[in-house]
Amino acid sequence: MNTVIGLLIIAVGSFGQSSSYVPINKVKNWSWESFWFIQGIFAWLVFPFFGALLAVPEGGSLWQILSVDSSAVLKAAGFGILWGVGGLTFGLSMRYLGIALGQSLALGTCSAFGTLIPPLLPRLFPEAESITPALIIGVSIAVAGIAVIGYAGALKSQSMSEEEKRKAVKDFALKKGLLIALLAGAMSACFNLGLEAGKPLVVDGVSDLFKTLPATLMVTCGGFLTNAAYCLFQNARNRTFKDYVSVTGGTLANNLLFCALAGLLWYSQFFGLGMGQSFLEPGSVMMAFSWCILMTLNVTFSNVWGILLKEWKGVSTATIVALVSGLAILVFSLVFPNLV
Repeated sequence: MNTVIGLLIIAVGSFGQSSSYVPINKVKNWSWESFWFIQGIFAWLVFPFFGALLAVPEGGSLWQILSVDSSAVLKAAGFGILWGVGGLTFGLSMRYLGIALGQSLALGTCSAFGTLIPPLLPRLFPEAESITPALIIGVSIAVAGIAVIGYAGALKSQSMSEEEKRKAVKDFALKKGLLIALLAGAMSACFNLGLEAGKPLVVDGVSDLFKTLPATLMVTCGGFLTNAAYCLFQNARNRTFKDYVSVTGGTLANNLLFCALAGLLWYSQFFGLGMGQSFLEPGSVMMAFSWCILMTLNVTFSNVWGILLKEWKGVSTATIVALVSGLAILVFSLVFPNLV
C-alpha cells in the first residue's frame, strides 16, 4: 500500500511538471529569455527555498542543515550548474520540437543517465541504491517506450508540410531540436546526481517526507546560475531588457502570475519525488527506479498535453499507433518493478 501511495504522490508532481509549459501561452509581450528568467526565479529559487524550510526541525535552521556537509553542498550545487545547461536546452527543445516530442526525447535520455550513473559510480555516490538486472531491464523498457514515441514524432514530421509544422510548433526545427533534446537529456540527468550527492544534508528530527528538499534547493540554485547567465546574455544580445520595464499594470501582474504558476508546477515534480520516495522501501528496486518513474510519468503526461494542444492533429494512423504503443510500453515499465 505504501508503494502505491508513493507512486501516486510522484504522479501528482509529474503532472504538475508536465503542465508547467502551458502557462507560457498566457505571458504577454515578453521574449522567451525574459519569461524563462522570471519563471526561473520562482522555479529554482523561491519555491525550492520555501520547500527546504519544511525540512528544518523545530529549533533548527536551514543553515544548520547546509552546514552538515560542505562537500555535499558544493557537489549538489556543482551538478546543479551542469543540470542548468540541461534545463536551459530542455526549454529550447520544447521550442523547436513541441511539448510532446521535445520532452519525450530529452526525458528519455535523462531517465537512463540519471538512474544508472549513481549505482555505477559507488565511490562518487556511496549512498546510491545498488544496480540490479531488474533495474537495467526496467530502465531499458522505459527508454524503449520513449524511443517509440520519438519514432511517432519522426513519422509526424515526415507527413507534415513546413507550413503545418510551424502552425503546430511555431519554431519547429527537427534536426536542431533533436540535437538539443539529446544534450538536454544528458545534462538534465545531473539533477538526480545532485540529489544523490546531497543525501548527507539531513539532520535529526527531519520528517522523511521533506528530507530531500535542502539538496533540491542546492541543485536548483546551481541551475539558476547557468540559466540566469544565458537569459541575461540573450537579453543583451536581442536588446530585450526593456521587457522587464515595458509592461506595467495588469499585463505585468498577468506575466508574474503565470511565471509563478509555471515555476510552482515545475517545482512540484521534485517536491513530489522526495515525498513519494519516503513511502518506498529503502534499497528496493522501486527506490532505485524512482527517478526513471518520474521521467516516465513526465513523458506520459507531456504527450497527453501534446494531444490536448493538438500537436498530433491530422497525423496518420501509423503515427497514432506508434504513439499509443509507446505510451503503453511506458505504462508497463511502471508496473515491471513490482513483477520481479
